[in-house]
Amino acid sequence: MIATRGPYSEVIRERWRRPRFRRAPAGATLVAEDVNPLCGDRVRLMLRLDGGRVAEAGFVGDSCAICTASADVVAELVSGKPAAEARALEPADVLAVLQADIRPTRMRCVTLPLSVLAKALNGGGA
Repeated sequence: MIATRGPYSEVIRERWRRPRFRRAPAGATLVAEDVNPLCGDRVRLMLRLDGGRVAEAGFVGDSCAICTASADVVAELVSGKPAAEARALEPADVLAVLQADIRPTRMRCVTLPLSVLAKALNGGGA
């Protein structure tokens, strides 16, 4: 099935309804949380590092469809990656998976999970 372009692509709808990484990994070693005060999206990202690699990632939160889908994609993209590679994740990487044309006013929905990832990897805590 080809994903529809637009703010709510098939990928976003699917990952919002059935996120694959909405969970708290057992033994998470890095945890960070942040909120977008303009819309109320809240994302908590939990990572379990093993030997400098993200062994497992998960998230919880209360957020819109775009932000939930983005958090799910971020957790997927960093799982199994070296921490340095996870730090290099860019909005374009997430947008490529989401297959959606996100309006500039909604980009914070995409980037909130990335900023939470950076906070976690830099030891920012919850």
